[in-house]
Amino acid sequence: MAKLKNIVKQLSEKDYKEIYDSLMESNAEKSAYLLKALRERQLSDSKIMVELEVNANAYYTLRSRLNQKIEEHLLQQMESPRTDILRKVANLNEVLFTKKKTISIATLKKLEKELLDYDLASELTVIYKSLKKLHINSPDHFNYSQLYNRHVAYMLAVDKAEDLLAEYFKKYGSYFLSADETEKLGLTLLAKEMQNVAKLYDSHRLYVYQSCMLIFHKLFVEQDDNLQQEGESIEDIFAHVQKIFDTYNLDPLYFHLNLVFEFLHLEYYNHYKVFRQAEKYFEEVNDAGASLLVNYTTLTFSAQFFISKLERSLRMGAEKELYLENEQIFSDIETDPTDLPKHMVYIVYRALGCYYAGKHEEAAKLINSLINEVSLKKYPFAQMEIKAILALQYCLLHDFELFNQHSNSIQRQIRMFGKDECENVLLFLKMLKIATSEAKKDKPKKIAAVIAKFKDVKVRYFAPTSLIKMDEAFIESLTAIETD
Repeated sequence: MAKLKNIVKQLSEKDYKEIYDSLMESNAEKSAYLLKALRERQLSDSKIMVELEVNANAYYTLRSRLNQKIEEHLLQQMESPRTDILRKVANLNEVLFTKKKTISIATLKKLEKELLDYDLASELTVIYKSLKKLHINSPDHFNYSQLYNRHVAYMLAVDKAEDLLAEYFKKYGSYFLSADETEKLGLTLLAKEMQNVAKLYDSHRLYVYQSCMLIFHKLFVEQDDNLQQEGESIEDIFAHVQKIFDTYNLDPLYFHLNLVFEFLHLEYYNHYKVFRQAEKYFEEVNDAGASLLVNYTTLTFSAQFFISKLERSLRMGAEKELYLENEQIFSDIETDPTDLPKHMVYIVYRALGCYYAGKHEEAAKLINSLINEVSLKKYPFAQMEIKAILALQYCLLHDFELFNQHSNSIQRQIRMFGKDECENVLLFLKMLKIATSEAKKDKPKKIAAVIAKFKDVKVRYFAPTSLIKMDEAFIESLTAIETD
């Protein structure tokens, strides 16, 4: 919320009035009131909620919509001058075929400067192509030919960087579900290839793309890697990227990439358990959580945010609040089942939100839909984990027939891979077996002993069972199960 307040206070008077008037014209009086309260009055969130007569969830939605409205307005202001330049480039033939040579050259030189400011390599190739034609009989022809060739090569380098970024996060999804060493090696090679591409040109755009990958790689793949032992620290990279964003504040791509780096800031502080600093970024990323999940899949592994969000809720004892919040944020979201890793994380996150709200039937339905909708055979360990979460729901629903069915399926898989490879799932299943056994003696003590062993097992692949809060309430819920 603090960042939204700062944005509102930093709006120019013109922008503020235009946004306020637009909200009033569209009958969004409450959003207009919130905008005015943040701009002109020093009220706490609780007082604003009282004056607006809304609860916390409605206030969260209102705040998110206001933030989106402000972003849309600012983006529109950004795009206007850039759109004007692109329109001029598109209509360049009108100048070349109707104006004198000196005027055409002057126009092209002016456009060249503006396009360099925006770092628009593709459009610059059009400018240099035209300039070299106009200087066909001049010594400058060679210079413009070189500039043209350089910018064609640079444009291809930017395309290559974008492709590498998309390929990296596609591969990371596979590594995330399997912890396979071959996948990890592939990620390291992609990170090195990205560094090689970025070194070809002194380009802020290539630097930003490289930073998207490198920060994530150092946090989630090779924390002790030596990719940049002699280079910048992560904090220095953040500072450098922010300086680029401030310098090229009219660049629409950077406007959107700012969310990626807020997410990376959040994960950086989570990684080092500096949770107070992480909170500075959580709210802004959370407000854009749905957009991050759907629209940024080639720029980062956005599903990681939902794991971090769940871990934060467990840490703060707020896991029961997730269900209502998720109902509001994700009511109309549609993830892509072909992007299996992100789709799986999202469904598991939603299912665990249901679990913590005591809605075990809804949680089971979500997980069953996932299992029936996509094939998980490529990721057998993640598949066992998800089946174990489903078995827990049936256990709590007292549906022992389905519980036994899934339990037996998991045990068959464990026998295939060996107990040592699946120890965490084996221990989780053991808790449920104790809970559903007819022997009632010392059940809490037995389950607690298994929980202690479970917490000592470390796995590197996606393990939803580790997101189950195994406290006294968990033990009580299991020991309350009665079998026929």
